[in-house]
Amino acid sequence: MLLSLLHRRHHHHLHRPCLMLLHHFHNHHNQSKPLSTLTIPLSHPTYMVWSSNTSLGKTLVSTGLSSSFLLSPSSSSSNTKKFLYLKPLQTGFPLDSDSRFLFKKLCSLSLRRNLPLFSSHSILLSSLPAAKSFAPNRFSFNTSQGMCELGFYEERRVLEEEKVAPALVSETLYAWEGALSPHLAAEREGGMVSNSEVVKKVERRLREGLFEGSVERGTLDGFCVVEPAGGVASPGPSGTLQCDLYRPLRFPGILVGDGRLGGISGTISAYESLQLRGYDVVAIVIEDHGLENELPLMSYLHNRVPVLVVPPIPQDTSNDLMEWFDDSHNVFNSLKDIMLEAYLKRIQRFNEMSKRAGDVFWWPFTQHKLVPPSTITVIDSRCGENFSVYKVQNKEYITQQFDACASWWTQGPDATLQTELARDMGYAAARFGHVMFPENVYEPALECAELLLDGVGKGWASRVYFSDNGSTAIEIALKMAFRKFCSDHGIFLELLKNNSAERCIELMVLALKGSYHGDTLGAMEAQAPSSYTGFLQQPWYTGRGLFLDPPTVCMHNGEWTLSLPEVFHSETLKLEDITFRSRDEIFLKSRDKSNLAGLYSSYISQQLSQHSRLSGIKQIGALIIEPVIQGAGGMHMVDPLFQRMLVNECRHCKIPVIFDEVFTGFWRLGVEAAAELLGCVPEIACFAKLMTGGIIPLAATLATDAVFHSFTGDTKLKALLHGHSYSAHAMGCTAAAKSIRWFKDPMINLNIISEKSQKMFLRELWDAEVVQQISSHPSVSRVVTLGTLFVLELQADGCDAGYASLYASSLVQMLREDGIYTRPLGNVIYFMCGPCTSPEFCSQQLIKLYTRLEEFTQVKREMKIN
Repeated sequence: MLLSLLHRRHHHHLHRPCLMLLHHFHNHHNQSKPLSTLTIPLSHPTYMVWSSNTSLGKTLVSTGLSSSFLLSPSSSSSNTKKFLYLKPLQTGFPLDSDSRFLFKKLCSLSLRRNLPLFSSHSILLSSLPAAKSFAPNRFSFNTSQGMCELGFYEERRVLEEEKVAPALVSETLYAWEGALSPHLAAEREGGMVSNSEVVKKVERRLREGLFEGSVERGTLDGFCVVEPAGGVASPGPSGTLQCDLYRPLRFPGILVGDGRLGGISGTISAYESLQLRGYDVVAIVIEDHGLENELPLMSYLHNRVPVLVVPPIPQDTSNDLMEWFDDSHNVFNSLKDIMLEAYLKRIQRFNEMSKRAGDVFWWPFTQHKLVPPSTITVIDSRCGENFSVYKVQNKEYITQQFDACASWWTQGPDATLQTELARDMGYAAARFGHVMFPENVYEPALECAELLLDGVGKGWASRVYFSDNGSTAIEIALKMAFRKFCSDHGIFLELLKNNSAERCIELMVLALKGSYHGDTLGAMEAQAPSSYTGFLQQPWYTGRGLFLDPPTVCMHNGEWTLSLPEVFHSETLKLEDITFRSRDEIFLKSRDKSNLAGLYSSYISQQLSQHSRLSGIKQIGALIIEPVIQGAGGMHMVDPLFQRMLVNECRHCKIPVIFDEVFTGFWRLGVEAAAELLGCVPEIACFAKLMTGGIIPLAATLATDAVFHSFTGDTKLKALLHGHSYSAHAMGCTAAAKSIRWFKDPMINLNIISEKSQKMFLRELWDAEVVQQISSHPSVSRVVTLGTLFVLELQADGCDAGYASLYASSLVQMLREDGIYTRPLGNVIYFMCGPCTSPEFCSQQLIKLYTRLEEFTQVKREMKIN
């Protein structure tokens, strides 16, 4: 079957030459275009063969591995073995061809060792100059530039009396004529290829190349190596470093190091570049130059990674290297065994992880009885906004899933920023480790604080108080607000005169129903009763606040409408007060003069006055709100006019205002701070999550100068006595500084739109037409889109609605099968992307959702009938 299939391919390529031009444009948009979902088979080992520099013998190592795998009779009783060698990028073609070198040498070795072999060699695509050099009679320059299908194929059989022989498939995917770095060759020859094309081509050839023949899945009869061009950090055709280009695949690798003088440094640098990007290196191979470079390398690696040494490579170009391969045979056998063992251990770890996790983890917000081992997601890695997830469905494979939860609302980096953050955080850890913060200053903390004040705090904040997470930031904010309230209302002076006065008042918050401000005790007291605060969850909870029912906005049947609590129903309201032609109308400051604004203000003022009269010692000491979007409460969009009126009334009463921007800050809602959407500023605001790009915990509470000075005095007891050991840790501040700059740089983040007024915002990420279609679906009760957030609430009643609902479970499972990892809030499903995510990618996810929504609706309908 294998031979006949390859024979048919042979005739097809030799007798039907063709020229198909593929045009590419080299620009930032092309390189950042979204990859379609990758699926990487794990039924056989696949390794990258990296090198710390060019001309160190990567192809010799690949040849030695293929020889050890295919031409070692003792390694397997089966002759169905197949070795796939992929050279994605080849320059200097046709004079130089690594895939042809390996093809020829392995054929020679099989003859030398009198062992059967079937081998094939292909060159798939090349630039026009390379094609012209290779086959001048078939190609001409009388056509536009681009890549063309070269269609070259050759095969060779050794010892044909054998019915079944081990098979070598050696392929070059893209070739250029110039003996240059791929980015230069591609630019000069007009043969541009995007990162996504290279990665998808490798993935496709890996799947097809090993499974086209009789190699059985689940055996060790298949082996694949992918050999990049040049060194670890050599640029690919787009200019992207190859260690970054291939990162979505994250194949484990071996590193061909440098045994020459100066080679220790180069080898360590290459190894650290791979480690920094999350690659696993299972072995290092160096040539013996008599300098014993392997000894300091092993010392540096603390024997975590084996270092193998091959004999000196003959420099005589007439040497056919047969004796060298014979002399190196034991080394390559050892290397092959190391790689096979690492592969088997990796698969074993994957297969055991679900069971082990179920035995030791206590997951947050999770009912373990509802999570069977088969539903646990095994995550191998993350690249940009995608998980790489291990799955077994007849075979083992790694597939990508879009992290639609943004790893619980923290994530923002694309793959490039992820690498930048890893590098900068490594530098901060190496330089600072950790140093205590009080009364000290160091560059990352200072830079981060100044960026915060010049960004999300610009125009109102003067101080930054660092902490570790959003809930802690809220605790700090409450202490700040209460002190400011006491100071403004003379209560602080009474406390200083008479300590017994502490019992004369009880400070409360003004907050909204459906709010959520964290899990620590004080933060929970500042939120209305909910699933999170009941006796089962928090027996100490009393709810120290006046909690108002807020009006909310959503899209339904393609129209943005306002849902008003009954208290606001009035005959004075007009249709234009509660319906909007666009989402932008909802945020217009001109609404402040509407009848509805008057109703809001009167209601809030009335509630504050009534509470003040009836509560006695209980006083409202702070307003705390999540600007625009209530996150954990169900992703509800609160009418910004209502929140603006809240702020105005509280200012009038000298009640400090806290904005909880832990979720909403740093472009989550399309602007750097959600305060911009409200059109008003707080006295205190809390930030976390996206502040560091989501890569490490850090939080900050920003405050006005007046709030800060309410804590100044002659005694330490008047200072803010709150903090934790890792306040302003250098790694977190470094990550935050990088992320803050990155997200709002229009040269890097192509989603940023900057107006003449210097206001910046994200372009629309969610396709308006698809959003309207989804909002009109009979299974959907409401939709909200804003910035990086898309929210859908399924139409549900009774126990099918609310946080504990399992109503969306089947739809969630469908989406995961489609490559979207989402975790619902009951019957509310949300997608969350990063500030740099392309609108094209977001549209792809919405189309998948709409398709699955149709299927989900049909299944629910049939269940009702039955």
